[in-house]
Amino acid sequence: MPEPIVCVTGPTGCGKTALGVLLAERFNGEVVSADSMQIYRGMSIGSAAPTPEETRGIPHHMIAVAEPSESWSVARYVEAAAPVVDDILDRGKRPFLVGGTGLWMEALLRQGGFAPGRSGGEIRRELEAELRRDGIGPLLAQLREVDPDAAARIHPADEKRVLRALEVYRETGRTITAHNLATRALPPRYRAVWLGLRYSHRAEMKSALDRRVDRMMEAGLLEEVRALSARVPRDATALQAIGYKELLPVLDGEKTLQEGVEEVKLRTRQYAKRQLTWFRRNPGVYWLERREGQDFSEVVDASTNFLRANGVC
Repeated sequence: MPEPIVCVTGPTGCGKTALGVLLAERFNGEVVSADSMQIYRGMSIGSAAPTPEETRGIPHHMIAVAEPSESWSVARYVEAAAPVVDDILDRGKRPFLVGGTGLWMEALLRQGGFAPGRSGGEIRRELEAELRRDGIGPLLAQLREVDPDAAARIHPADEKRVLRALEVYRETGRTITAHNLATRALPPRYRAVWLGLRYSHRAEMKSALDRRVDRMMEAGLLEEVRALSARVPRDATALQAIGYKELLPVLDGEKTLQEGVEEVKLRTRQYAKRQLTWFRRNPGVYWLERREGQDFSEVVDASTNFLRANGVC
């Protein structure tokens, strides 16, 4: 069996970064970030990118590798991250995939490519023109006709995924559902051991996330948003991230600072709930519970015992 890589995941603000670093120290590892916003330069505060003190000398990869004007797809992330993981393994070290962007993590682990079609191509431009002209309704009707499974799976308001599913069908004559089924039938690219970190109680998670946002504001998040908005267009993917989008109206004088901060807290809590829903679908995740006032070494020791029991020595 190939050497496993360790996946450390869970909702935002639960301590994944610290756990990944401490485990990498114990198991001769290096960290590969799986965070869709930590890839961007100039967003260290809002994306909670680890500081040099927090990394404790452990090499971290896939952080600050892109300009905020760029828009990275899951395919582009896998294309960049897979050689990094392979290099870590080739050097006899343990990759620790740490992050909360579940789609990116799962895509990196699985074998097989991505369905054809790229944003900006001719077919995508045609679909976007249809969307502007007629709205999402006719496009949803088309998707229900050619790929009813995808139509049932995709939320009607998720225009991006509706366009993507139709793009794949128009370009290849094959549905995105069929492509995904074929991909899942392939053996995985890597053998993975999953660790999930979460709070025991919802109220504790809410309190921890609110405090985290307060710390970000104290660290200069508003100034980071101001600097970023001066460099990239307002519709850039980077500026749609939680903590950035909600503070832009503050800079424009359309909201008070308090209103902006409260919205950041709300969106952060909502995002954490969505992350939990995503990762709970994975039966292979070994969940570790955080409790208020708990000694974090207990979490590290429990993780260590689990990894050793699963062949990570």
